Amino acid sequence: MADQRLVLEAVSALLGCRVEARSSSGSAPYMLTPQDLVNIVSLKEFYKQEGLQELDYPSVGTISLRDQDQDQDLYSSPPALTEGPSKEAEEEKEDTRTLVTIDPEDFFDRSYDYDFTHIKDGGTKFQRGGEAYVRPCGWNRIALRVKGRYEGGDDWLSTGPSAWPVSYSGHKMDGSLGVILIRRAGEDGGEDGGGDEEPQFLEAAANHVLSGDTRGRGVYSTPDVRLAERFCGRFRSRVDGATYEVLLQNRVHPQKRQQCKREAVWLLYIPEESKELQARLAVQAAVRPYGILLKKI
Repeated sequence: MADQRLVLEAVSALLGCRVEARSSSGSAPYMLTPQDLVNIVSLKEFYKQEGLQELDYPSVGTISLRDQDQDQDLYSSPPALTEGPSKEAEEEKEDTRTLVTIDPEDFFDRSYDYDFTHIKDGGTKFQRGGEAYVRPCGWNRIALRVKGRYEGGDDWLSTGPSAWPVSYSGHKMDGSLGVILIRRAGEDGGEDGGGDEEPQFLEAAANHVLSGDTRGRGVYSTPDVRLAERFCGRFRSRVDGATYEVLLQNRVHPQKRQQCKREAVWLLYIPEESKELQARLAVQAAVRPYGILLKKI
């Protein structure tokens, strides 16, 4: 079982915030939930795609997106183990990050942790929700406490026909994945339009320079953990000094995601007229997290 301090560092890396563990029975401020986690991770990339530099999340505060825009490693823990500024300067820098609190007992469900680090599936095939499930072999999964937390029961989390497909989300998973959105007359359902809101997609090269007018507008994920690893976050742990990669493992509503023309890329399309609340509710209705993946490199 992964050290809780290491897992908290992984959550910090995903959020780009300073995460502390506190009991919800005390006088602690708002406690982040697993759904908040996937909302923030998804919306960070979406708002960067929209050209914004900050994300305001209810009861959490303002999260800066500018470090990522400058190609810095936002997901790194403050570099206390590397040469550079003094320890005092680094601690001061850490204190400027948004503070987020979680109750580990309510946030994690360690009885469902599963270590895939030394597992190799080979040609064995798995499915979830009628889609291929590429298990995260080579990763250590820390389970999130999500059972019984959503209306309609837990079938979305099952292996049966009502299950939702599995996807993975990581750093910089946006329009650069090679999807171009072609807008059509009347797409917004106006009086003069046909009301057909289903977007069309065309494949583009992964290294194509996409503008805000051409990239697919929304939240991206992939059912292939091998592709997600190319976009994972990284942080250097203060617990053991090792460097780790981190991803989120989710389930995605099968009717709310778009199958992009590029293989193994899914898009939750967010219409242009959507406000911040509407964007957050769209993610909340379509993407549910159930694990944090860690890999030592």
